[in-house]
Amino acid sequence: MIRTTASALARNFLGSAPRWYKVTILVFLIVNPFLPLLTGPFVAGWLIVAEFIFTLAMALQCYPLQPGGLIAIEAVALGLTTPSGVYEEAQANFAVILLLMFMVAGIYFMRDLLLLVFTKLIVGVRNKVLLSLTFTGVAAVLSAFLDALTVAAVVIAVATGLYTLYHRFASGRGREDDHDDDDDALVEDTFRADLDQFRGFLRSLLMHAVVGTALGGLATLVGEPQNLLIGETVGWGFGEFLVRMLPVSVPVLLVGLSITALLERTRWFGYGAQLPDSVREVMERWDAGQSADRSPRMRARLIVQGITAGLLVVGLALHVAEVGLIGLSVIVLATAFNGVVNEHSLGRAFQEALPFTALLVTFFAIVAVIHDQHLFAPVIDAVLASEGRQQLTGLFAASGVLSAISDNVFVATIYISEVGTAFDAGSLDRSTFEQLAIAINAGTNVTSMATPNGQAAFLFLLTSGIAPLVRLGYVRMLSMALPYTVVLTAVALAAVTFLI
Repeated sequence: MIRTTASALARNFLGSAPRWYKVTILVFLIVNPFLPLLTGPFVAGWLIVAEFIFTLAMALQCYPLQPGGLIAIEAVALGLTTPSGVYEEAQANFAVILLLMFMVAGIYFMRDLLLLVFTKLIVGVRNKVLLSLTFTGVAAVLSAFLDALTVAAVVIAVATGLYTLYHRFASGRGREDDHDDDDDALVEDTFRADLDQFRGFLRSLLMHAVVGTALGGLATLVGEPQNLLIGETVGWGFGEFLVRMLPVSVPVLLVGLSITALLERTRWFGYGAQLPDSVREVMERWDAGQSADRSPRMRARLIVQGITAGLLVVGLALHVAEVGLIGLSVIVLATAFNGVVNEHSLGRAFQEALPFTALLVTFFAIVAVIHDQHLFAPVIDAVLASEGRQQLTGLFAASGVLSAISDNVFVATIYISEVGTAFDAGSLDRSTFEQLAIAINAGTNVTSMATPNGQAAFLFLLTSGIAPLVRLGYVRMLSMALPYTVVLTAVALAAVTFLI
C-alpha cells in the first residue's frame, strides 16, 4: 500500500512532464533550503532567479506556474522575501493583472471579426515579406497608442483560429466534431509536411508581431507601463514624450522593419516559411463559405464586434480608463448584444488569460526576492557612480541587461526612482536628468526583447495555447529574437550616445 501510494505521488508530481525534468525540480527544492546558509542570501537569491528562468525555458515540458510556483513558495518560506513583499509587487502591477483578466477575454468575444479580417489579409497578401512587414508595422503602430499585451492577445487569437481551421481539416474533422488541436494522431500523412510548414509560417508572423509591440512601445507615453512612470517622474506629457524619444524610436523602428524584410528573404533564424498551398485553399474555401452562408444574425454579430473594436481603439487611445476596465466594458458590449448570456459561454473566454495571470503573480514573488535581497544593487551603484556619456551608455546597458533577466517595468521603476532622487538632491542638472530618462526607457524597451522574461507580451506568447501548437519554445524564441535584439540594441545605444 505504501509503495503504491508513493508511486502514485511520484507519477502525479508535475503530471506528464519528463522524468528528468521532475528530478531537476526536486533537486532544486531539496537544495534550496541550504543555499542561504552555504552561500548567503544574495547568492541564494540569484540562484532562485536562475531556477525560475529555467522553468520558463522548459515551458513546453511543463507549464511554468507549477514548478515556478513551488520555487517561489520556497523562496518566501526561506525568508528571501515576505508575503507582504509579494503582495506589494502584485499591487503595484494591479493594472496589468486587470488587463490580463479582462482584455484578453474581451478579445475572445471579437474572434469572429478578427479571424475574418486576418484570413482575408493572409490570403490576399501572397508576398511573405510584405505580409511580415504588415504584421510588424501594424503591431508597432497599435502598441504605440494601445497596449502591447492587447495587441499580442489579438495576434494570438488570430493565429489560434487559423491553426485550428487547418488542423481540423488536415485531421478530417467536420465543423461540429470534437477535436483536439494538440493531437496530430488523426492528421493525414499527405498533410503532415504542410502542417509543419504552416507552423513555421505562423511562428514567424507571431514573432514579428511581438517584436513590433516592442518597437511601438518604445515611442509613446502609453506604449508600455514603465513609460508612464518615466514620463510622470520627468514631467513629460504625451506630446513631449513622443518628441523626446524620436531620435531613438524612429531609427529603431526603421531598422526593425528592415530586419523583418531581411530575415524573411534570407530565411535565417527560423524565418521565411511560406504559406502552403493546401492551407491557402482551406482558408479561401472557408472565407467563401462564410460569405455565402452568413446569416443576418451572423452579420449582426460582426457589426457589433466591429463597433466594439472601434470603441476599444478610441478608449485605449484616449486612455479613458485603465486598460483592464476597458476590457471589461468590451466583454459586456460584445456579449450583451450578441446573445452570450450563460455563465459557461462566458467562462471559456477566461481560459487563456487566467493561467498566465497566475504565472505573472508568481513571477512577482521572484521580483520581490530581487527587490528584498538587492540583487541589482551592485550594478545600479556602479552605473550611478560613473559620469558623463559613460553614465548614459552604462545606464542603457545595465537597464537593458537587467530587464532581460527580470521585468522591464520593475527595472525601470528602480532606475528612474534613483535618478529622480539624484536630480531632486541637485546632483544632476535638468538636461542630464532627461537624457538619463531616455536611456532608461530605451534600455528597458529594446534590450528586454532578448528573452521572454523581460517583456510581458513575449512571456504571454510563450505561455499561450498557440506556443506548443506551433512548437515555439523558450530556446526557439531566444533564437528568433536574437537578430532583432543584437541589431536594435546597437542602434538604440548609438542613438542614445550620439543623438540625444
